[in-house]
Amino acid sequence: MLIQVGELAKRAGITVRTLHHYESLGLLLPSARTAAGYRLYNVDDVRRLHTIQALIQMGLSLSDVRDTLENHPVSLNDIIGRQIAMLDEKLARIATLRDRLTALQHELQSGRQPDLCEWLITLELMTMYDRWFTKEELKDLPFAQQDEAREQEWAQMVAQAKTFIDNKTPPADPQAQALAIRWMETLERDTAGKPDFLTRLNQMHASEPQLANKTGITPQVLDFITHAFAESKLAIYARYLSAEEFAFTRAHYFDRMMEWPALVARLHQAYHDSVAPQSEQGQALARHWLELFSSFAGDNPATQQKFRDAMSKEPHLAKGTWMTPPVLGWLSQAVGALMQAQRPASA
Repeated sequence: MLIQVGELAKRAGITVRTLHHYESLGLLLPSARTAAGYRLYNVDDVRRLHTIQALIQMGLSLSDVRDTLENHPVSLNDIIGRQIAMLDEKLARIATLRDRLTALQHELQSGRQPDLCEWLITLELMTMYDRWFTKEELKDLPFAQQDEAREQEWAQMVAQAKTFIDNKTPPADPQAQALAIRWMETLERDTAGKPDFLTRLNQMHASEPQLANKTGITPQVLDFITHAFAESKLAIYARYLSAEEFAFTRAHYFDRMMEWPALVARLHQAYHDSVAPQSEQGQALARHWLELFSSFAGDNPATQQKFRDAMSKEPHLAKGTWMTPPVLGWLSQAVGALMQAQRPASA
């Protein structure tokens, strides 16, 4: 069965011009044409369009989409799973926000109203978290709890980070590294050790300007802490690598750093869902992990082994990764199965 370009655009909710643009980029080519020259698409083309649109919805640029399709295996099953998870999160945020508004309406109707300033602050903060976390999740998220000691602890760390920034202290400074280590350990504690919570908190900071106003955790502060924490790990890797190997790692360590939290969250979910490491989903996650690892470790097996040696001997390298022993064990099985599948068959 074939479908014409106009019908495909209508069903996909995009324009014919968009399909033409995808064709000009080499993203989606029609499988055939009518005698009059109209583009025709088959089921494989529609499946590819689904993948393209899904990757765009996940935040990839068209150039990134093209690179992914051309150079990296794409599991449609995995993509659909991620779409379902995104929709589940959106539905949960809508439902919890509705519950919050209903509760506020009942308060107003009953005539009970707290102090105006307190009411506005509570409303702002609670609805902000409600947009990103379910009611059940909020019970497990320390960040969403009223805790004066915890809030003071964070305020002190933020103030110290801003002082370092104002004084132009380099991230490699030992004091900056010490702050970053404390920051990441506290962050892991206050996200209940759940990488999915971390991912959504990062999204909150990017999408909710009022959160930075309340906490003082600006993009500049986050960037400083990220680099200082990375320096604490680079200092360890330097002891295991040659000068040439370390130069490559330092040059590329930050290239894809922001992809790690989302991947770790997916690894935790796969382990929680009892996904088989040898399954298509397990292999896709293993490939993604190896791809990110190779982005700063390089492709030389001997060099990669040095990184593994360092990771096994240096407990600090596991800090701030949100990787637990059970999830690491699952990942090891998935990577092992992938490497086994990639080995050429013996003669």
